[in-house]
Amino acid sequence: MSRTLLPFHTDDLSTFAKALGGELRALDRAPGHVELLNMLARAGGCRNLQHLRAQAAARAALDAAPEPEPAVDYVRLRRTLRLFDAEGRLTRWPPKLRERELALWVLWAAFPPRAALAERAVNAWLARLHDFEDPALLRRWLVDVGLVTRNPDGSAYRRVERRPPPEARALIATLGRRSGAAEAGA
Repeated sequence: MSRTLLPFHTDDLSTFAKALGGELRALDRAPGHVELLNMLARAGGCRNLQHLRAQAAARAALDAAPEPEPAVDYVRLRRTLRLFDAEGRLTRWPPKLRERELALWVLWAAFPPRAALAERAVNAWLARLHDFEDPALLRRWLVDVGLVTRNPDGSAYRRVERRPPPEARALIATLGRRSGAAEAGA
């Protein structure tokens, strides 16, 4: 088994030494390896060695720099944008998986948040968002990619709250501006 390095720090060395000395004096024998590690952890202010490890892992996770957000693929965005009309309705089912997933985010954004819809209501809602008259296909895909959950009997569909990827946010914003401009021109 590989050994993980576990950083140890104490703010007050004197208090640490007193606490460790008290634990060592209470023993009538030399402590074992794990017992000594637990004593060190307790003297440092943790409950035990596991608590010290958990604290170190949490600190490392918080100190780690967040990963930069991936850049928007504008070519993919443009290709997917062609699947929508001026009102933001999906005109045809995308042939490529990556475009499908991106188009589904637009439907997800229009799904009522924190609401449970029956299958009939979901079909009516989807009918307003697409032109090719296949709400069952869209419902299944929304569930399959994890954007919507459904009860096993189909009695309730709920949107899964999560942050869309950068391309989906850009597509949703572009369609919002496009449909806003179409409404202003009408």
